[in-house]
Amino acid sequence: MRVKEIAAYLQAAFEGDGERELHKVAAFEDADAEDLSFVTRELLRRSRSLELAAACPACCLLVPPDFENADHRTIIRTPNPRAAMARAIRKLHPPAEPVPGIHPSAILGPGAIVAPGAHIGPFVSIGAGARVGAGTSIGAGSVIGDYVVIGDHCTLHPRVTLYGNVTLGREVVLHAGVVIGADGFGYVLNDGICENFPQIGRVEIGDRVQIGANYCVARAALGATSIGDGTKIDNMVHVGHNCKIGRNVVVAAQTGFSGGVVVEDYAVIGGQVGIGDKARIESGAVLGSGSGVLTSKVVRAGQPMWGTPARPLKQHLEELAVLSRLAKRRKKETL
Repeated sequence: MRVKEIAAYLQAAFEGDGERELHKVAAFEDADAEDLSFVTRELLRRSRSLELAAACPACCLLVPPDFENADHRTIIRTPNPRAAMARAIRKLHPPAEPVPGIHPSAILGPGAIVAPGAHIGPFVSIGAGARVGAGTSIGAGSVIGDYVVIGDHCTLHPRVTLYGNVTLGREVVLHAGVVIGADGFGYVLNDGICENFPQIGRVEIGDRVQIGANYCVARAALGATSIGDGTKIDNMVHVGHNCKIGRNVVVAAQTGFSGGVVVEDYAVIGGQVGIGDKARIESGAVLGSGSGVLTSKVVRAGQPMWGTPARPLKQHLEELAVLSRLAKRRKKETL
């Protein structure tokens, strides 16, 4: 694909030789003369534009609008080079399209419907009354429970398990080992004995949700556990029963949500965060890696929080500074 074609696709202006052919994309430090690469503002803060241009032999660079093109090399100017690179990757490295059809080893329950164009891999089990949308791909060894609904153009990688009464929207991506709809961790203490509280609810996942490997989400005890459109969840995350996770939320690996947690739109949650029962994370809040949010705590909109228990980042850093000074003072006193 030529530089001018990529620029048109990105709706961005190019400078230099628009006829040059691009064969693939590459990281800035690994690019060669057939590659498209990009320059971030972080790189520009560390080096001058001229130095960066000289250091990279890439055929074309995606650069911020203020990049100084003193060498008159081939570039494409865009407000967000990283985001533009993500779009260019999809153009230059399109994913392999699944071959439509149902593998002979797959098992379909009574009343299951698989739309035209869907791909059902080897040893997949699809339960009674389940529906699989057009263009969806289900990987080998996956188990789809009774009355599950999977929207169009979803990708389920191998060994995904969806229990009954789970709904997926369009263009959902589930990586290997994902389990959705298992019983929530709900018990009632009755006469000194822990008795199971039956988990008879469901799970609803919106459009364009992407979920990493070995993720688990519990069905609701009553009602629904839900994840909103566009949310991205990393590997090895647990979402408890009756959680409500909003739209375009980002969650890093090894985070755990207790039952009844509400996470509003555009929140960002770092790795290894623990969130107690019925806590609420308001829109745009940020939880730093390793934070602990206490039961029923409300994290206010747009607020960055850190530490255990989680507290405003400024307060957390001030407390760390105080501890550091105390440690130094104690060391001097013992000398």
